[in-house]
Amino acid sequence: MHELRLNLITREWVIISTERARRPEDFRQRRDKKILPEIDQSCPFCPGNEHKTPDEIMRMPDDGSWLIRVIPNKFAAFSSEGERIRKSDGLKQLITGVGKHEVIIESSSHNTPTALLPVEDIANIIKVYKKRFIDVYSNPVIRHVIIFKNQGEGSGTSIVHPHSQLLGTPITPFQVRGRISEARRFFDNTGECLLCATLKDELTDGRRIILNTEHFVTFIPYAALSPFHTWIFPKRHAATFGNIRDDEIIDLAYNLKTILSKLYCGLENPDFNYVIRSENLKESGSEYFHWYLSIVPRLAQVSGFELGSGMYTNASVPEEVAEFLRKVKIQ
Repeated sequence: MHELRLNLITREWVIISTERARRPEDFRQRRDKKILPEIDQSCPFCPGNEHKTPDEIMRMPDDGSWLIRVIPNKFAAFSSEGERIRKSDGLKQLITGVGKHEVIIESSSHNTPTALLPVEDIANIIKVYKKRFIDVYSNPVIRHVIIFKNQGEGSGTSIVHPHSQLLGTPITPFQVRGRISEARRFFDNTGECLLCATLKDELTDGRRIILNTEHFVTFIPYAALSPFHTWIFPKRHAATFGNIRDDEIIDLAYNLKTILSKLYCGLENPDFNYVIRSENLKESGSEYFHWYLSIVPRLAQVSGFELGSGMYTNASVPEEVAEFLRKVKIQ
């Protein structure tokens, strides 16, 4: 019989199609592989083409060469200059679109996806994430900062060269506010952080755990919204990503590389998005929210039912997906 599972963190019901579920290996991406050069002369993110991008914000290392660059997004969603002004006209509400939109160019290599980078390089990317996260929050017009990565056409990216993005918005999105509100309600009722409780429950159950290291746990949620939807939770309660420590950065890099490598090898490098979900830096002392990283492989399309109901249909069984990923050998 099919199951409806409630994802307590997102407050969304998920239909787990247990009777018609596809086997995890059936989600492999069978498509022609493109052979990419290490340097593409036409790519604006490749070394030698720095003049094709907006003025650089920072680079690592800070010398003539570079491994990571941060630049403003040439097609920014927000204006970097101006004041945050709110206007109301009856039912019409408006806030000026001022904020930040940055691109983190993750590597000087055009053809090396994150899954194939050394752990040390991924750790450096996370260090840059942290620095930009903190710096952007210092701008008084910013209410929320989101860091995300799109890989592959199915994820919404238009440039192949490995990169991530950071957006600083002048408002706190309703989705974020809703999750914070639910976490606060759970804390008021139980005196416990919802994400800490979820992590404890997943570790006790064990069936959906993929990786359990010193500082992080990588697992498939009980009510995963889509096939191979994966969460990486820090074990230490911390509301904001900006408080991540150096030893945790290394461990997070190891978890991120491991799960992306397993997806790369087990599913033939699927398109995916990942996003860091975090509280505002000013709320670092929050007892009820807990930052985490969410990875969503693009293996299924949203249907009219999902758009019309707000409920998700997952054509895979989370326990079977976790078992499959545990067994994938990283080459």
